[in-house]
Amino acid sequence: MAAPPNANLDLATRQALAARMRFYRDLGLTELYRRPVDPVLLKNLLQSAVSKPEVEVLHEAQTVIPIPVEHDLDSYNLEETAIPPRKPIAGQPEIAPPVAPAARAAALHAIREDIGDCTRCALHTGRNKIVFADGSPDARLLFVGEGPGADEDAQGLPFVGKAGQLLNNMIGAMGLKREEVYICNVVKCRPPGNRTPELEEANTCSPFLFRQIDVVRPEVIVALGATAATYLLGQRQPLAGLRGRVHAYRGSKLIVTYHPAFLLRDPRQKKEAWADLQIAMRELGLTAPAKSQD
Repeated sequence: MAAPPNANLDLATRQALAARMRFYRDLGLTELYRRPVDPVLLKNLLQSAVSKPEVEVLHEAQTVIPIPVEHDLDSYNLEETAIPPRKPIAGQPEIAPPVAPAARAAALHAIREDIGDCTRCALHTGRNKIVFADGSPDARLLFVGEGPGADEDAQGLPFVGKAGQLLNNMIGAMGLKREEVYICNVVKCRPPGNRTPELEEANTCSPFLFRQIDVVRPEVIVALGATAATYLLGQRQPLAGLRGRVHAYRGSKLIVTYHPAFLLRDPRQKKEAWADLQIAMRELGLTAPAKSQD
């Protein structure tokens, strides 16, 4: 059996590559395909682009992967490999009948009871706690993330780590309190190493999310990141094509923005995320609270 392509990479390099792929994922670039490369053209480009014997192709967390220019490129397999068929995102059920406000808490509890000690997908093997949701059953605003992280897996609540602290600040900037909104995720169990949920995992767990949304019936839903946007809207598309507008979704208005974890890695995008939240505020008729002069 052939060794994995990254088998000879040191730990720091693998971590840097993983960080880079998370960065691309948060931008909505979830699938990257290799195209045919002309070996002669590639060799000429490498030789003309540098004057030193190595080309730095990655610099992340002070990690550099060198590629010797004089390496015989003919030894590499540069042909395009077959792309496996894309598996479909599961279709969404019809919108459930409305639940009276007084009965929403009980209806959400029934969904949690239905999940039980879930073993429906492979994620259950590594979880500590199922992370169902947090917030008000009567919320006008609902946030959907990707899945639990380590802190969430330990506490059984969504968004309680550093990304959760940032989300709390975002909610406060909108003039709301955390207990006034509803927060949940596409998957209820932590993916190993905080990786993106696999299609089968998300397709298995997302029906519970749709049921939660139908019970709460928020006026506005905010999808946090590419994964949430993908499984809510049922399509793979970069965030750039989804942000900045209002989508109709299951009787609510859906706005797409960056995941707080991505904003922690790239704080420059916080201004863009705030612009997205301002769209949600306009739909809800909210005004940002005045800044304290203290």
